[in-house]
Amino acid sequence: MEKKFRFRTNLKCNGCVSKVTPFLNSTRDVKDWSVDLQHPDKVLTVTLQTGDTRSVCKAFEGAGFKIEEIH
Repeated sequence: MEKKFRFRTNLKCNGCVSKVTPFLNSTRDVKDWSVDLQHPDKVLTVTLQTGDTRSVCKAFEGAGFKIEEIH
């Protein structure tokens, strides 16, 4: 069952987004994602096939960025 999750990130620009893109795209659980760079918290919205957000956090941190789930 697909679920959407939102995360606060430290992305700053489209260059940052392009750095995390291959990491997120290669995460099996991620079905769809987007980043709102206009939002003060640079919110990442991810649609996951399962409810396991650890894979997203691991991919994001692997790209060198910080991420925190918004509950």
